[in-house]
Amino acid sequence: MRERMIRAIAGIFILVSLILGYFVSPYWFLFTAFVGVNLLQSSMTKWCLMDDILKKLGVEK
Repeated sequence: MRERMIRAIAGIFILVSLILGYFVSPYWFLFTAFVGVNLLQSSMTKWCLMDDILKKLGVEK
């Protein structure tokens, strides 16, 4: 459950930041890059901050 939520949250962050980057300010593309780097980092280290956040919120694995 938590893994699906993490993927959904990452997808939403990317889509929203792309929309904001296009319509509001190109600086929002930096947030898109941050999410991408975080996904890459979590694939290599097997640690994800969003997983810890969801765990503390009581979302079951």
